[in-house]
Amino acid sequence: MDQLTYADVTDAARRIAGHVRPVVLAPHDRSGIRLALEFLQHTGSFKARGAQNFLRAHREAGALPGAGVTIASGGNAGLACAWAARQEGVPATVFVPATAPAVKVAGLRALGADVRLVGSEYAEAQAACAEFAAASGALSSHAYDHPLIAAGAGTLLDEIRDAFPGLDTVVVAVGGGGLFAGVATAAREHGVRTVAVEPEGSRALHAAVAAGRPVPVPVDSVAADALGARQASALALEAARRGDVHHVLVPDGEIVRARRQLWDGHRIAVEHAGATALAGLAGYDAAPGERVAVVLCGANTDPGDLVR
Repeated sequence: MDQLTYADVTDAARRIAGHVRPVVLAPHDRSGIRLALEFLQHTGSFKARGAQNFLRAHREAGALPGAGVTIASGGNAGLACAWAARQEGVPATVFVPATAPAVKVAGLRALGADVRLVGSEYAEAQAACAEFAAASGALSSHAYDHPLIAAGAGTLLDEIRDAFPGLDTVVVAVGGGGLFAGVATAAREHGVRTVAVEPEGSRALHAAVAAGRPVPVPVDSVAADALGARQASALALEAARRGDVHHVLVPDGEIVRARRQLWDGHRIAVEHAGATALAGLAGYDAAPGERVAVVLCGANTDPGDLVR
């Protein structure tokens, strides 16, 4: 399946209703802009939506094995998977790069996950996860490249519209493209523009659009622990082709600056990936009166470097 539909998103909304926290919006310094505080979600990122949808859909289908679920993750998807697995009463085995932030590894263990540290990049953890799934019979989930994961993430858009009537544009950070694919699919249904923001050093979707197919890219960014996918999903590429999408690339310095601004101006402590969408706002020329929501997608970070 290389294409999501709005029906997939509404099905996900039905499954996860009452099991995730509705998004909270806050004003930004600029008029007409709202910050979508999705880092307040269970496990500290939007990933809880997709993880809940993935496991509940498999439970509905009678396809959730006793061996539980396994996933490779830079941290946030693993946290969400472990949390959702605990809700469903099944074990979770999470593969993360040895470079994953300590705060995320500690969170995984606190949720009862069996944490396996493998390699220095997401791709290495993913390969080990695939081997484990084949040997153990565990259900293999994915950090972003699965329609149930992307559809779950897409439920965020309708909640933003409910809280911010007249929404014109939504700004999201992009790694592998699960959040983007889901949000852009729902946004297209309502005539809402999507701004896809990527770090200059981690531009998987940008490269896929240029090549006309998902292609591997080098990854070197301060936000790589969450936006470090080497290749965008086919779902994300298809969403980029079909919707009203604007692409923005931002240097690491702007991401760091946006993260600092959120702390200094709002006392919001997000991870670098969570600040990437806000950093991209400068590269999007909003029209006068345009109503824009910027998704702050995750806050699994050690805020010590923000405190002077």
